[in-house]
Amino acid sequence: MRQPDRIIRMNTVRDRTGLSRSTIYRKIAEGTFPPQIKISINGAGWRESDIDRWVANPVAWRPGSGRGRDGV
Repeated sequence: MRQPDRIIRMNTVRDRTGLSRSTIYRKIAEGTFPPQIKISINGAGWRESDIDRWVANPVAWRPGSGRGRDGV
């Protein structure tokens, strides 16, 4: 049975990627880093699997890669 994807927050993303906050947001705008998902009114995070795929191969990462057509 497949485990549900965990949602991780900015500090964890920064620790795993070694990127600064501003670099993460710049790369999101460029389309070269996984975008955040909204988890509450004032909160957002990233799917752990998206960050793991990006860390494994940042050059080849593209939005929606490794997911179904609906992005889930």
